Amino acid sequence: MPITNRHFGLAAMLTIASMAAIWLLLTMLGPDWLAYAPATCTQTRCFCELPRIGALIVQPTNSWSSYGYAFAGFLMIVLSQSRTWNSGFHPLAAAWFGVTAIFVGLGSVLLHATLTLWGQFFDVMGMYLTSGFMLVSAIARWRNMSVRGAVLLYLAVVGGLRVVLYAVPEVRRSLFAVALLAAIALEMAFARPRRPGVRVSWYLAGIAIKAVAFAIWNLDQHGLVCVPESLFQGHAAWHLLGATSLWCTFLYYRSERAAKD
Repeated sequence: MPITNRHFGLAAMLTIASMAAIWLLLTMLGPDWLAYAPATCTQTRCFCELPRIGALIVQPTNSWSSYGYAFAGFLMIVLSQSRTWNSGFHPLAAAWFGVTAIFVGLGSVLLHATLTLWGQFFDVMGMYLTSGFMLVSAIARWRNMSVRGAVLLYLAVVGGLRVVLYAVPEVRRSLFAVALLAAIALEMAFARPRRPGVRVSWYLAGIAIKAVAFAIWNLDQHGLVCVPESLFQGHAAWHLLGATSLWCTFLYYRSERAAKD
């Protein structure tokens, strides 16, 4: 199924609408973000970009770049609900994967715009929704689970991750890494052989892009390559590359051959 200008245009309009909605939310809650509990990263380092204390959007570059995830997610939804959708990847599952990508993006905006604890919660929850989907998708295809069983497992996995996030927020990044690496290992070893016609190159491309993004994330986070007042931020590159990685993963799922009637 080709991706047309109409698909891109509709995804862009939905992304702009999400920008307007988030802007309205921020104006209702801010800009006095110091009145809220701070994100835990403020105790160490909230990435390289200089926080604009008192501004409605504290880290503008890191905030705006997060919408790359939202655009990718809306495009996934638009494609999955198209009449020309022809894939072994169920359109509702494809749409939900898009929703998780949108949640990642908007949650990231809320974190970087406010540097608050509640912003951090939504940011990390988006990451858990996405990694949880990839993990459960691999397990469900490997074990040939029913839709109901897969949904219940997904709710249990995300619920468990949420409890840990609430109880021990310090392990949020490690927990995400474990879930993501487990998802990749199970997908490649067990689920992939059960996806007929799937193009593994898209999945491997997603992994490679994520690895590059993680290297840039580390350079930014540890101040090894850092210009705090610059419009060009390594963490923003992490966002855009992360969105590209998710898009490659979506193309991998979409490439599965549809079952014959």
